[in-house]
Amino acid sequence: MQRFRSADGTELAYRRVGSGPPLVCVPGGPGQAVEYLAELGGLSATRTLILLDNRGTGASEVPADPASYRVDRLVADVEALRRHLALDRMDLLGHSASGGICLLYADRHPQRLDHLVLVAPSLRVVDIQSDLAVADVLAKRAHEPWYAEAVAALHADASTEEEQQRYRSLAAPLLYGRWDAAARAQASAEPAQFSAPATDGFYAGFTPDPALPGRLASLPVPTLLVAGEYDIWPTVTAVRELARLFARAEVLVQPSAGHFPWVDEPAAFASAVERFLGDAR
Repeated sequence: MQRFRSADGTELAYRRVGSGPPLVCVPGGPGQAVEYLAELGGLSATRTLILLDNRGTGASEVPADPASYRVDRLVADVEALRRHLALDRMDLLGHSASGGICLLYADRHPQRLDHLVLVAPSLRVVDIQSDLAVADVLAKRAHEPWYAEAVAALHADASTEEEQQRYRSLAAPLLYGRWDAAARAQASAEPAQFSAPATDGFYAGFTPDPALPGRLASLPVPTLLVAGEYDIWPTVTAVRELARLFARAEVLVQPSAGHFPWVDEPAAFASAVERFLGDAR
């Protein structure tokens, strides 16, 4: 792991994997250590992945100010990492909750980006409902042997932390295109990767800026939005709603994939992202 200090002095950790032009990668969760991104389905074969542990997660330091976990304030950590890497411009990838961080970064620092890749992005910062047409998505999985138990767990109300974790585990197959060994391995590792303060603080006190969607319409950064066919948060329908905000956004719907498309279809994911990043600005 390598380390740097953000603007407020918090020491953050990142690691480099692979070879080729750099791609800065920000994990989601929210509050999940970056290890779950692994090598993004082999994208490390053509890109040097710069994998950031957000503050208070993984090997990064717990901040003195808990309010700094908030999604809009984490933008400063991404900018501090860019400066530390001495990159005038960079390619940036965010997954899930960090899609919000990256959208806000692009809004504040468009001149620092060559390409933006948002994989199954959270849509809360643009105030779009993430589960649009989710019933149609769930219906595609009705033949699966785990379906009834997983859907029941998805809609269950937990009264304790232990019960919540149990329901999360039972619902996990819904987040993958195939509930195979790779999916099970990632899902089983997930609980230990989360930091509760970072999770709880991510949206604490946050209110979406109603003017942000209008500003995204003039964003000059080429943007790729990756959506899994079977993802329930966000659905393909919701990601297409996000795409309508941009002047330059491409939507990639990855067949037979869920919330973690590099786990479900690694080769297809890596080749599609590399193709996009290799395009001239």
